[in-house]
Amino acid sequence: MSQDIEPRRWSPLPVGTNVVGVGYIHSDGEISFDPVLKIEDATYKSKATIFSFLHAFGFLGKSARFDLLLPHKSTRWKGLLDGMPASTGRTGLGDPIIRLSVNFFGAPALGPRELQKFRAARPINTVAGAAVAISLPLGDYEKDKLLNLGQNRFSIRPQLGVVHTRGPWSYELTGSVFFYTDNNELLGTTREQDPLLTAQSHITYTSPRGWWTSIGAAYDEGGESRIAGVRKDDRRRELLYGISAGLTVNRHSSLKFAYVGSRTREDLGADTENLALALLVLF
Repeated sequence: MSQDIEPRRWSPLPVGTNVVGVGYIHSDGEISFDPVLKIEDATYKSKATIFSFLHAFGFLGKSARFDLLLPHKSTRWKGLLDGMPASTGRTGLGDPIIRLSVNFFGAPALGPRELQKFRAARPINTVAGAAVAISLPLGDYEKDKLLNLGQNRFSIRPQLGVVHTRGPWSYELTGSVFFYTDNNELLGTTREQDPLLTAQSHITYTSPRGWWTSIGAAYDEGGESRIAGVRKDDRRRELLYGISAGLTVNRHSSLKFAYVGSRTREDLGADTENLALALLVLF
């Protein structure tokens, strides 16, 4: 998927907070390839285990956080190749993602008690932030294969976001741009890709009893590629939508559930369904 669709990424956390998590994602969908590849009726199923780490800290008096995601995937593709049934599978590491964000407005760096008092005194508040997320080319990649778990290139994603809170409700908007480095080992040639523009929005309700739920939608456009210098007609336009919820288990742990669907608006691309379950532990 070209982008995640995750709420609450700009919500300030107490300075010094650490969260470790493990999640499971089941995905399946239909893929439309470039006709020159002679692949038809392609589908895929994927199972992924995601390990995550989050650290909240203060930066120049503002709340900030560092995120790390480490995926391990098992994916299988099926379809018709030159009119004949074919399938292949891969199991291994995906590309890790690191993200650094700073809330430069509306969210000072505070400890747990101070942040609780700050929120109680400001039931209506707006937070704005900036971030950069980087996908590292460390996932499994075979240069003589078309389908891989890793991308063999960096993806650099600057982001701007704002979340407005009114009591238990919050309204969030995030804009991002994906910049890609070249993959110089794609079947003996080079793949270049234009930037991809993305936006996502969420509405979240947080209960005083410790659970929350959110609905969201996202859209991306752009990302046309060039193979061996030849521009491909593969501009991306995708709509994503999802619902997620979190439930506090005890003072130090919580569960998160999510569903995300995606639909391509072009002849090439993928229509996917994704279900996720994660356990988060605070320390």
